[in-house]
Amino acid sequence: MASKHEPLPPLEKESAMDYAQHEQTYSGFVTAVKYGVLATAVLVIILYFAIRP
Repeated sequence: MASKHEPLPPLEKESAMDYAQHEQTYSGFVTAVKYGVLATAVLVIILYFAIRP
């Protein structure tokens, strides 16, 4: 049961990536992860001493 398909449109060139914005976003993400890991470690240490008998 073959059906006729329309040919694909020609490929369009995508716009150039804004590398400065990409670097800024990535840097912010990495900074947030670093502080998140640090905060989690501090919380675990505080809970260890708070719950310890």
